[in-house]
Parts: sequence; structure tokens; C-alpha cells
Amino acid sequence: MNQSPNKQKLFSLLAAVVGMVLLLIFMEGGFNDKVEPGLMQSQSAPNSAGYTTALVEQKQLDDILAWPGAVHSRTVANIAPKMTARIIEIKVNAGDKVKKGDLIAKLDERDIHAQTNAAQAGLAGAMAQAERAKADEQRIKSLYSKEAATRQNYDVVVAAAKQAQAAANQAASAANEIRTHLDDASLRAPFDGIVIKRLQEPGDMGLPGVPVVTMQTIQGLRLEAAVPASCAGSYQTGMGVSVRIDTLGQKITGQIDEITPEIDPQTRTQLIKVALPATEGLQPGQYGWLEQACSQHEALLIPLRAVQHIGQLEVVKVLVDGKPMMRHVRIGKIYEEQVEVLSGLHAGETVLVSTGEVN
Repeated sequence: MNQSPNKQKLFSLLAAVVGMVLLLIFMEGGFNDKVEPGLMQSQSAPNSAGYTTALVEQKQLDDILAWPGAVHSRTVANIAPKMTARIIEIKVNAGDKVKKGDLIAKLDERDIHAQTNAAQAGLAGAMAQAERAKADEQRIKSLYSKEAATRQNYDVVVAAAKQAQAAANQAASAANEIRTHLDDASLRAPFDGIVIKRLQEPGDMGLPGVPVVTMQTIQGLRLEAAVPASCAGSYQTGMGVSVRIDTLGQKITGQIDEITPEIDPQTRTQLIKVALPATEGLQPGQYGWLEQACSQHEALLIPLRAVQHIGQLEVVKVLVDGKPMMRHVRIGKIYEEQVEVLSGLHAGETVLVSTGEVN
């Protein structure tokens, strides 16, 4: 009786699977001498060309953590009017670079000009009165010396002259003060820097102390990062630290400039400020990472060239009784020419290291 097509397909599939299993066992030495569980005997000799040996080392490694932060300037200035006047023009936008003395914004000067004219008129009148009083004083002195005027008249005229001169001086000071307001109508950059905020627009009323723009220097930059209090205790002012700026794709060695003593009660963090050296492309507002070894752990290290990749498996050749055996391992972080082994090896074991290219 003929077999059904389904049974024939099932038989063919089973035969194929058994054949693949037997082939794998044969390729891995399954029909040769037995080896220890988890090991596969290598066909190459331990002293074959292209290999050296290395011991599995046990070391204390730092657990490097990274805390996010932002680049800020040491010097930040709010550019605000000294008087009340309407803003008629703002010359800059956020991100603009400015030089010391550059015009930032212009205030309405009409009221100041009116005040200046009034002050000049008042000064002119006070000066005229002071001149007349001075002339009267000279005449009374001449008459008094000739005994043609009484002492009382003399004292009255001299006092009037002094009062007129004081009024003239006061009018001159008021006029000078109002004239300085003309300069105050032009808001200028106090230093070379970059505008980071534009807070008002033309037409707004400028008020004393209320910023129109905020700017900061592009020198003396610092990374400010909030670090958990449990790790911040290991920092000290003046300590050198590593800062990673992703925008620049590089690491920068900075120096801790300031540690805020207060601990944020909500996040349990302290603010760490790291002074950064002058670096091309580094600008305020960029994000970075403050890297820190907050703790340590025991780790097994082997040369990176000892690890081979077979498909998705990571294996090494281990010397067991003078014979190289293939062993499956699980690796972790890479430290320059070494790699951390998470499982599969023990300290003191000997591995074979390829002297060629890393697989």
C-alpha cells in the first residue's frame, strides 16, 4: 500500500533534520575523544603560528556614569533701560554675536529732548539771575567800602548773590543729568558676547530694570550638571573631570569650578559647575555629559583579540591540560585593547590571543 504524500513529506523532513544534527556533531568533534562539558576541542595546536597566550586577569574597574548638563557662560548680563521710555527699535535676535559697544536697542528720545530743552531754558534763566546778583554784590561792596550802604543792605545783597549762584549750579546739574539720559536711550553691549534671549519687542514700554535682551560671553564657559548627592560627595573644587560634548563629538578635560552646597530636596542632586578650556565650536547652550566613576566592581579582563565571533556566538580558545578548547563566553564593555568577560571564564585561566586582525 503506497504511503500518503503527507507521510512522505514528514519522513523527508525528519531525515533532513537528523542529517543536519549528525553533521554538526561530526564538525564539532562529536565522534572523536570526549571533552569536558561546554568545551570543544580545537584542531589547532596551542603554539601554532598567529597566536600568543594571555592570562585571564581580575581587576577593580570603575563604573563610569554620565550626568547630563548644559554649557553656560560664566558672565551673563541682562540689558535693561535705566528710564521709562517706549522701545522703538531692537537691533539683535537670539543667537546673534555682538561686540562691546554695539547698539542693542533704541528708546524713544522725544521726552528726553523736551526735558533737555526745558532744563537748558531753566539753566539759562538761573545763570542770568546769578550774573545780575553777582553784579549787585560788586556794587554793594563798593558802596559799603565807602560807607554809602548799610551793613544790613550789604548782607542782603551778598546772600542773594550766593542764593542765585546756588540755583544756577543746581540748574546746571539738572541739565547735565538730563543730557546723560540721551545716552541711556541707546542700549549697548557691555562686552563681546552672544545674545541668548530677546525678551521684548519694538513698541513695548521699556521700564528701569526690566531686561530687553539677555547676553553672555563666549569665553569662560562652564558645564553645569545636576549630580546625585550620593555621588557628588566624591567631587572637590579644582578636580579634573571628563566632559563629553555630543555636538562636537569629543571629550574635554575640565576642572571643577564650583559645587553648590545646597541639595535639591526633590531630585536629591547638587549642581556641579565645570570650567571648560577654550575649544573650537564650543558654545553656550550646547548639551554635554559629566562622566564620573561613582563606584567600582570586580571584572575579568582578556585581550580583545582573544575573542572570536562564530555567527552570533562569542568564543575563546582556552588551554586545558595543554590543549586548546573552544569555550562560549559572554563579553561586556571594551576597555581599549581589553574586554570584560561577564561569564564563561575564571581568573588565572590561559586563553589564546590572535596576532592578526580582530574577528
